[in-house]
Amino acid sequence: MSQQPFVGRPTPITNATHTQKSSGMPIHKYGQYEQVDIPDRTWPDARVTKAPRWLSTDLRDGNQSLIDPMTPARKREMFDLLVRMGYKEIEVGFPSSGETDFAFVRSIIEEGAIPDDVTISVLTQAREDLIERTVESLIGAKRATVHLYNATAPTFRRVVFRGSKEQIKQIAIDGTRLVMEYAEKLLGPETVFGYQYSPEIFTDTELDFALEVCEAVCDVWQPGEGREIILNLPATVERSTPSTHADRFEWMARNLTRREHVCISVHPHNDRGTAVAAAELALMAGADRIEGCLFGQGERTGNVDLITLGMNLFSQGIDPQIDFSQIDEIRRTSEYCNQMEVHPRHPYAGDLVYTAFSGSHQDAIKKGFDAMEADAAAQGKTVDDIEWAVPYLPIDPKDVGRSYEAVIRVNSQSGKGGIAYVLKNDHKLDLPRRMQIEFSRIIQAKTDAEGGEVTPKAIWDVFSDEYLPNPENPWGRIQLRSGSTATDKDGTDTLTVEAVVDGVETVLNGTGNGPISAFFDALAGIGVDARLLDYTEHTMSEGASAVAASYIECAIDGRVLWGIGIDANTTRASLKAVISAVNRAGR
Repeated sequence: MSQQPFVGRPTPITNATHTQKSSGMPIHKYGQYEQVDIPDRTWPDARVTKAPRWLSTDLRDGNQSLIDPMTPARKREMFDLLVRMGYKEIEVGFPSSGETDFAFVRSIIEEGAIPDDVTISVLTQAREDLIERTVESLIGAKRATVHLYNATAPTFRRVVFRGSKEQIKQIAIDGTRLVMEYAEKLLGPETVFGYQYSPEIFTDTELDFALEVCEAVCDVWQPGEGREIILNLPATVERSTPSTHADRFEWMARNLTRREHVCISVHPHNDRGTAVAAAELALMAGADRIEGCLFGQGERTGNVDLITLGMNLFSQGIDPQIDFSQIDEIRRTSEYCNQMEVHPRHPYAGDLVYTAFSGSHQDAIKKGFDAMEADAAAQGKTVDDIEWAVPYLPIDPKDVGRSYEAVIRVNSQSGKGGIAYVLKNDHKLDLPRRMQIEFSRIIQAKTDAEGGEVTPKAIWDVFSDEYLPNPENPWGRIQLRSGSTATDKDGTDTLTVEAVVDGVETVLNGTGNGPISAFFDALAGIGVDARLLDYTEHTMSEGASAVAASYIECAIDGRVLWGIGIDANTTRASLKAVISAVNRAGR
């Protein structure tokens, strides 16, 4: 009768097992966000297959949120960065808010800093004096958009403006007319002029009223062939799940008239931490354009992060049409301009985002790199020409200007894979698996004793001290001087080795079925009881100056130890590997 496998008694599931206690927080102060009734919604089945239009508002929404707003020099550096990266729509300020923003807009126009294919945008409220000043700032620009906004949500209507729906709608209508009048009055034919309207706090505005206001604005602007209007629907404060946000966009896209002449723009903030998802789902629901900031700068928790959005597309094989290939330069410039650091865990750009400390992660990454090289070789291609497939790395760090040096870093959580990767990547040493295990224990003991991270240099220093004695760091019973072999007619090898043994110049002789076997025989003559368990070697370089690495696993006086030898001569490398193991046994 076969024995049944042991099965432990399962924990009984009761109503009390997973019961959590009340938080005691004042949840009565908050209501649930209203859902949108679209039973036939289509956005969940949509796919994003191309980049949207992008607008950077780093110089406006981003700048106004800084503890120390940008100086004119820092603004110019940010503007030049955005142009280099490829942004074609850049909101450059709020010129009616003060002389600083007005002067900056004038400077980039008058100094010819704006490429012909870049449209600058400026923000204004709906007051006539502010609109006039705003349009005045654009005189001489080749491509410019005025962005007018007014808040439409119930709380703002009741608390801030104390106005009816009709009064709030009229603000948008009158503001649009004034923009058109002052553009006609102040701007010449050299300016390609565009208009953008935002029902601020769209996320808290009743959908039917938001649609009513947008339609009223369109009635004034009269969008048509060659006369686009941008309707920006901002999540001024993020209030719902990304799915509900997408429902609102699908509803607006379905119900807007003149849709083919309307660019629907999404402007998410990150108050709930889901701005990126909200923007991506809004694209699926019909949005054409995204406004945001590099690294998610902006009021409170920030605007949506344009870096993450663009790189998400890139990681899916979709061209973001923005150049992120020098991510560290982008980050350094952003940190300088904003005087705020980018978090080390920030997606795609942080110091640690391509770094693995976990041993299992490191092992998988190492195997992934090895498999990529093997697959490329089998296809007769380079690694850069085949599809990226390395565990735990969603993109190739090289594609954003990073090296592989920081991909694997070693601490107390690391294992053999990470340590082996460092030695292979930095020193061309491809350790056999059991040697990886042996050396990882040595590093583990170091990290357990000292704590913290072990740098690649420290790993190499420990490895060299453990396995590679040299004239500057001599240790062990035996130091190799020279050796020669001769093969008899019966295939037996005779080995003669000149070495220093216990400080004395000594000649060792032995025979065997190869140089390594003969060397073990020679060592027996000085009382070393050793036998070969495993042997492997590989070249570390090619050409006339090629160097070989030999790895020997030995049983020595009841212990199993590895040794390594490095030499241009493969026989000499193998003898050094045996000596490395034997000397380690006597340390």
